[in-house]
Amino acid sequence: MKFLRNLLASILGCIIALGVLFFMFLIFVSLVGSQDNVITVPDKSVLEIGIDQPLKDYGGKFDFTDFGMKYEQYDGLNHMLKAIEQAKTDTKIKGISINSSYLPAGMAQARAIRNALNDFKSSGKFVYAYGDFYSQKDYYLASVADSVFVNPVGDIDFKGLSSEVLFFKDLQEKTGVKLEVIRHGKYKSAVEPFLDNKMSPENRHQISELLFSVWDSMLEDISGSRGVGLDTLNSIADKLGARTPVMALNAKLVDRIAYFDEYESSLKLAGGIKEGEELEYINMKEYAEYAAKKVKKIGKDKIAVIYAEGEIVYGEGGKDYVGQGIIVKALKKAREDDKVKAIVLRINSPGGSALASDIIWREVEITKRDKPVVVSMGNLAASGGYYIASGADKIFAEPTTITGSIGVFGMLPNFKELADRMGIHAEHVVTNDQALGYSVFQPLSEKYAEVTKESIENIYSTFINHVADGREMTEEEVDSIAQGRVWSGAEALEIGLVDEIGGLEDAIAYAAETGGTGEYTVQDFPVYTTSIQDIMDKFIGVSITRSKEEILKEEIGEEAYRILQKIKVLSRQKGVQARLPFELIMH
Repeated sequence: MKFLRNLLASILGCIIALGVLFFMFLIFVSLVGSQDNVITVPDKSVLEIGIDQPLKDYGGKFDFTDFGMKYEQYDGLNHMLKAIEQAKTDTKIKGISINSSYLPAGMAQARAIRNALNDFKSSGKFVYAYGDFYSQKDYYLASVADSVFVNPVGDIDFKGLSSEVLFFKDLQEKTGVKLEVIRHGKYKSAVEPFLDNKMSPENRHQISELLFSVWDSMLEDISGSRGVGLDTLNSIADKLGARTPVMALNAKLVDRIAYFDEYESSLKLAGGIKEGEELEYINMKEYAEYAAKKVKKIGKDKIAVIYAEGEIVYGEGGKDYVGQGIIVKALKKAREDDKVKAIVLRINSPGGSALASDIIWREVEITKRDKPVVVSMGNLAASGGYYIASGADKIFAEPTTITGSIGVFGMLPNFKELADRMGIHAEHVVTNDQALGYSVFQPLSEKYAEVTKESIENIYSTFINHVADGREMTEEEVDSIAQGRVWSGAEALEIGLVDEIGGLEDAIAYAAETGGTGEYTVQDFPVYTTSIQDIMDKFIGVSITRSKEEILKEEIGEEAYRILQKIKVLSRQKGVQARLPFELIMH
């Protein structure tokens, strides 16, 4: 029986291995084919903006280590903006159609696309928008169009902004799972839900100020495009005065109520396409790739744009999170390239690791000794995101950018109450007073809390000092606007945390001017390394190099995995045992 079982296992293993190799081959063929694919743009085309995946600032350049092949993704905001600029002068593009529901982009990204479309309209070409329904962000983008269409049975969600915060203090008491919080900054609202059951006055104040600032920026843009006064727009929002297509038409938020086939007839008419001719669409992703490959290099000079997008973590980093490894390498490479005249650091991050943030900050400091470093803030550049921005020569932000949050906190999970309820008790033997450090099975000791608080205060002091030096302010001035408070880009301009309101293109133009070049090519960083393993992990959740134990440990954490293994071992013990009477773990 064992022989047959082993034989079947071997055969199954071979089949799986062949399947994996075939899958790798398909991926390789797909990547090679996509890089060689020639995109053609038909005459009298309509460029269609329909974003159905979360929009990133940077599609990414990749080095496929398994095959020694490099490729690029063209689905980021960076290529979308370049595509709209290219379409402005492309005789094959007659106009642009916006057809997106539940726009999966941030407010700063939506505004950047909106500004690009405004510029596109100066060519005399049309921009139309159609929606079966419009979320508030969808409508904000669509309102830039020459004509806004809505489905006869659709609706427009136009009611103002709100924020809902969940609180978990009672839940912690009921479950016995507690988060010990140590922080600096009365506005550090990220940890507040674990400390109370209601919102603090400070947090309510900052959220209110932020929402009103973002809302006012949205209304100013909508008002400018639609010719409807700010007071009128607020009245419409208060009364839900655009909730039906007819009400939206009467409120002048839309221009026509129509079905999609009627909308397409309007597109034909606007593009000078005869009724009998077929309407040719080209989607944004394809046109972005076409535009990127069509652009010719202008001169030998370069402006490097380095994208720091995602949570900041200590380590190498990747496409979905910022690590000091990949950002430091990109800064160093751009700094040492004589053709690069200036650097733009594009930040779209809520922050994260203080250590990784400080390492990146230091590299920015080293880099700006040789070349101008300009920061462009995207949807958010908060806490660690602002940390790495603070030392730049100049900072640009959108009015809706969420920034600041200059504060520090630490959270320690504690299972003491839960363990007591379940009958789990922990004992410790130590050689020195502080050898244990922190245990999730013991209450937070005063000494450990004191040491942790000291560390947090040191990091906060360093953060304040960096901002003060970078922004030419006193530490007292920075502290008065810090304390973990979050600001909009418009508010940050008023208090000196940013220098100018503007998008990525504005930051690039300023960097070129400061770097002394008028003719330049933009070079995007970083280049991400990827492999078959990475792709399989992402798309089908299969690992060909990691054991199930490694995967489980990564998912639930080292401490929880250790507990699980201990329970598993205990469940297997039967009869008399001859084993070590304790488990020794060195911290």
